Amino acid sequence: MHSRRLPRFTRVEPMKRLRVFASLAAPNLAWNREDGERLMDPRPRKDELMNIGGQQARNGRLIAGKRFMYWLPVATMLITSRCFAQESGGIPSFGGAFFYSRSAGPDGIIRIEWFGSCLIWLLLLLSVLGIGYLVRLATANVRKRIAPQEQMDRIKKLIDQKAWNEAIALTRNEDSDFSLIVHATLQEAPNGYDSMLARMDHVSSEIIADRFRRIEPLNVLGQVAPMIGLFGTVYGMIVAFGSIVASGGNADPVALAGGIGTALVTTFWGLLVAIPALSGYAVLRNRVDALEGEAEGRVLELLEQFKPRDNQESSTSGTTP
Repeated sequence: MHSRRLPRFTRVEPMKRLRVFASLAAPNLAWNREDGERLMDPRPRKDELMNIGGQQARNGRLIAGKRFMYWLPVATMLITSRCFAQESGGIPSFGGAFFYSRSAGPDGIIRIEWFGSCLIWLLLLLSVLGIGYLVRLATANVRKRIAPQEQMDRIKKLIDQKAWNEAIALTRNEDSDFSLIVHATLQEAPNGYDSMLARMDHVSSEIIADRFRRIEPLNVLGQVAPMIGLFGTVYGMIVAFGSIVASGGNADPVALAGGIGTALVTTFWGLLVAIPALSGYAVLRNRVDALEGEAEGRVLELLEQFKPRDNQESSTSGTTP
């Protein structure tokens, strides 16, 4: 097997020595057999830069994932230890009161009630998902995405100047709802005003329906979360009354507290999930309705440029006494 001859550093200048050491980790290098040095091109190509950037992004995601997988068990143990910890006097911690359910067994030992705790954790998961989805919808349903004022003024200026091709090209490159409606409407110009009006109604209805469909999961979450909380409430009361029956009517208050605590905590988390979800649903729906109505009204103003004159004259003569 051929072994490469080591470079002779006595013949290499200090700056070249640095390049020799840096070249050990670089793949695209040329071996110079005359003086035994590794030469590295100081000007990377464009494709190499793209590959380096993509590799760095992949490495960054990999490192972030490894860090997340490392710290997730640590954070879980810390939170769990904090939840199970009790303060002086036997008072449960915040985690013990809100993040898991406990019940006392026949032997008087307090244990985790797993079914009630699973209901609580399910509601916690729904809460995180609901808040994340609400933030995503709040950033997606803004004026910039639906009816940007600057864009509407620019398109109106082009329509007033009868620059139809420029208006079509401008709306083709924009991704707002207003641009989509105007672009589809202008493409129907050869078919007449009525066809343009029908096309505008059809496209705007589809866009509004699509945005409402994206918001609807918040309404579903707001309706389902209290039902899950109510299910936990009923389950907790069943556990509480079961402890009364098991003790022959002389139940220990500690045994009753486990079921009642499950009932109250699941109700608490169910309401905590439902209130932001339903509130966000109402706010976003009203915002979308208002912005889409404004965009549709501006499109109707633009369509006045395409309205036949005979219709205008007939309407004017019809109102004249």
